[in-house]
Amino acid sequence: MDSLTALFEHATEGIIIADKQGQIIKANPSAEKLFGYGRGELFMKAVEDLIPTRFSEKHKEHRQNYNERPHHRAMGKNMTLYGKRKDNSEFPVEISLSYYENHLGTFVIAFIIDITERKTSEENIRKLNHELEKKVRERTKVLQEALLELENSKEQLSQALEAEKELNDMKSRFVTMASHEFRTPLSAILSSVSLIGKYTAKEDDEKRQKHVQRIKSSVTNMTLILNDFLSAERLQEGKIIAKLEEINLKTVAHEVINDVQGVLKTGQKIDYKHEGDEIAISDKQMTRNILLNLISNAIKFSGEDKEIRLFTQISKIETQIEISDQGIGISKEDQAHLFDRFFRAKNAINIQGTGLGLNIVAKYLEMLNGKIEFNSVLNEGTTFIVTIPNKK
Repeated sequence: MDSLTALFEHATEGIIIADKQGQIIKANPSAEKLFGYGRGELFMKAVEDLIPTRFSEKHKEHRQNYNERPHHRAMGKNMTLYGKRKDNSEFPVEISLSYYENHLGTFVIAFIIDITERKTSEENIRKLNHELEKKVRERTKVLQEALLELENSKEQLSQALEAEKELNDMKSRFVTMASHEFRTPLSAILSSVSLIGKYTAKEDDEKRQKHVQRIKSSVTNMTLILNDFLSAERLQEGKIIAKLEEINLKTVAHEVINDVQGVLKTGQKIDYKHEGDEIAISDKQMTRNILLNLISNAIKFSGEDKEIRLFTQISKIETQIEISDQGIGISKEDQAHLFDRFFRAKNAINIQGTGLGLNIVAKYLEMLNGKIEFNSVLNEGTTFIVTIPNKK
């Protein structure tokens, strides 16, 4: 057996050779098995015998056109092609055509692949996407209903046209952004849950844990997004009042560091150092949210294997919090708008976020009589310095 004959006989894809009249003169074992025929049964059968009846007449026209201008090409671009087995069952196929000529005439070679598994996977993905879209629409509807109730209550309390305009603007952006920002983590959760069910063997534990971690990360991201929206809304309504008390800043910092472990990228780590007394005078929840926002931002805008540094210091006069990253930095142009509501820097458009975090931090610090400063170099990193008076 020469090499070409061996290649024909042992090729894993089906190969059929037909003459200009569409009569099959040769088929390899893979093609015979693909269409459910025994050895030699395809010889001199019409090509149309392997095509569903509803397509056979049209195929004769295509075959004639091809014979007039034979060339190497794939069949059925942007279409789904089907083959017909001996038992008349159908299956999706991918076909590439070629040809050759000799003293007997022109012959067409068809290379055929069964793409049933691929189509099944595509259909499963389509169903998952449909389910996701449905869930997003349901959640958006709930948000819209909740926001409608909020709008009705606000209209009763609103005393100024400007305040009402600002509330409506926030509502519109909230619905749009929530739908967009929840889509990514929901997709990740749905995908991972689906894949976890397939890893049932003991040796698949590492893969399972990878998807469990992915779910945890997605849930943490959704929680951070939701916290931003809830905090912004409560601040807008004036429902948040600073409650100054003695808090253990070091303990609060460790709690926040533990909370964000699920969103750390590969190789990222948080280096925390504290100096001075551990007891500060502040609002515990506000301080916690300030740390959570700034640390999660540092993680989000830094790459893999980068270090985030957290430094806290308490003196008799003030509490100082410093958070530094080695991330993408902030351009001079964008620095002027950094604390504006919904502002997203130009180099952060494709990074998940609400544009509310720093605005919330600034408002908390106003209530605590504190301040926030920063310095940043584009593509090198950013440092935020928070100062809060250490007195009631």
